[in-house]
Amino acid sequence: MMKKKLYANAARIFANLMPCIRGGGGRVMRISEDFRELTVRLPLTWRTRNIVGTIFGGSLYASTDPFFMLMLREILGKDFVVWDKGCTIRFKRPAKETVFAEFRITDEMLATLRADLSEKGETTFTWPLEYRGQTGIVYVEFEKVLYVATKEVYDEKSRRRINRDRV
Repeated sequence: MMKKKLYANAARIFANLMPCIRGGGGRVMRISEDFRELTVRLPLTWRTRNIVGTIFGGSLYASTDPFFMLMLREILGKDFVVWDKGCTIRFKRPAKETVFAEFRITDEMLATLRADLSEKGETTFTWPLEYRGQTGIVYVEFEKVLYVATKEVYDEKSRRRINRDRV
C-alpha cells in the first residue's frame, strides 16, 4: 500500500517536471494510487496570461495533453500500447481564474476498453475532459482521442507498415 502511494507521488513529481506541463504553467496536484484519478491545476499568472488577460489557449491544452495516455499505460501495463491521437477543444468562455481538470477513468470506461481490445486487439475512442473554475464554471471542454492496442496487434501493424514502405 505504501509502495503504491510513493510510486503515485513520484509520478506526480515527474509529471510536474515535464516541459509541456512545467512550461505551460500547469501543475499535477494529485494522482490516485491506482492511477484512475488525476487533478491538474492551471493558475492565471504572468506566465499563463495572454495579451487580453486570460489563460493562454496553449497552456490550457499543454497542461492536459499526456495524462489519459500516461494513466492508461500504468493501469493496463506493459502488454499494451497507448497513444494520444487527437483532441478537439471548445473554449466556452475566457478563463480569468485558476482552473482545474479532473481526469477520471471509471470501471465502466475500462470495461468498454477491455471488451474492444479482447474483440479486436485494438481500439480508438474519445473521452471527455473539462477545465473548471473553483465555482464549477466550465471554461474549456476537451474530447481526447486515444488509441490502445495489444503489443502483438501493434507490432504486427508496425511490421506491415515498414514492409509496405520499403516497396
